[in-house]
Amino acid sequence: MTAGTMSHPQTGSRTGAGHDDVDVCIVGAGPVGATLACRLAVGGLRVAIVDRAALPPMEDPAFDGRAYAIAAGPRRLLEEAGVWPLLPLQACPIEEIRVSDGRPGEAPSPLFLEFGREDAAQPFGWMIEARALRVALNRALYAHDLVTVLAPEEVTVTRTAEGARVRTRSGCTFGARLVVAAEGRRSALRDQARIGITRLPYHQSGIVCAVAHEHPHNNRALEHFLPAGPFAQLPMAPTPEHPNLSAIVWSESDALAQRMVGLPHEAFAHEIQRRMGDWLGRVTPVGRRWVYPLSAQYAQRYFDTRMVLVGDAAHGIHPIAGQGLNLGFRDVAALSDMLIAAHARGEDLGAPALLRRYQARCRPANMLMLAATDMLERLFGNDNPVLRRARDLGLAGVHRMPALRRAFVRHAMGL
Repeated sequence: MTAGTMSHPQTGSRTGAGHDDVDVCIVGAGPVGATLACRLAVGGLRVAIVDRAALPPMEDPAFDGRAYAIAAGPRRLLEEAGVWPLLPLQACPIEEIRVSDGRPGEAPSPLFLEFGREDAAQPFGWMIEARALRVALNRALYAHDLVTVLAPEEVTVTRTAEGARVRTRSGCTFGARLVVAAEGRRSALRDQARIGITRLPYHQSGIVCAVAHEHPHNNRALEHFLPAGPFAQLPMAPTPEHPNLSAIVWSESDALAQRMVGLPHEAFAHEIQRRMGDWLGRVTPVGRRWVYPLSAQYAQRYFDTRMVLVGDAAHGIHPIAGQGLNLGFRDVAALSDMLIAAHARGEDLGAPALLRRYQARCRPANMLMLAATDMLERLFGNDNPVLRRARDLGLAGVHRMPALRRAFVRHAMGL
């Protein structure tokens, strides 16, 4: 059974990369795939990781406005994988979150939900610049003797019941007990394994950027629901140029999002201010502006012969709750725990029973999160006055129930 081709060739972190058999071959070295490789190597497994792009271990690109919100559970995973200590830039804790409802240019509803320091014994999450996480991941990959990096590289994977064979474009071949598809939403391995995918388009795009602002954020985040979609302000660590800095993520219709990111600097800042309000003073966009089409999708199953799906190859959700990458990290935590335990017992890492247990552990929770974010988007992403009143009352009701607030927090933190 043939399943998968990636694009681009070459190099490895060890001399002779590609000649020795490995326990696991991971295709895709984004945050999910790279973290899985590091976690498995810490657990004693031999890993090959393949990616289309080069992965220079010391790269430190310029600030580009993108950042990740890392929940408490995934942070623990990054620590166990040896990645967190290698972050070259400071992470910013999220210690307060205000959830409100309103319209652009108007004051938010007086009914709101607020999560504070009393709702958790630690920060709800940490904001990490995308460039910092990439640098840490690359350094960690090259630091492990048990990891072979093949990037940039193109490989062809052939899977049978007995095992998988991986062939690089340069002609090297090696065996693997298990192949992990971590190439993202357009996974070639998933498609070639004929694993069905269901997509839910939102006809929206997410705008991502960063803003400097006059007043300190005090580690406080804002989730402001607007008729066109959610608007989020997420606190970031200061830089030498910008002592007060936040990430911005907001949703608009596809056409309007494209118009927004094309606005002149002052007009773009004005649109952000209309949605965020004045609580941080005047805002100034910094770095690049990014636009991403928004949709949800889910794979019908998470495994095939000698192969499993992780991260966006298995599921993609609306960013309304900021849980997309954290869901992928939960896949990594579950799969790495199971593979390391199986390896210690001398079991077959590609055994169908083990892959089935991984699916049973992850897919129901992922589907529940997909359904919840889809419901939130449909409930909050409209201007129906009846629904607006109902959701405002709902937010205020949860705000008055500390036990329920803490339950929401623990689930979102991945604890």
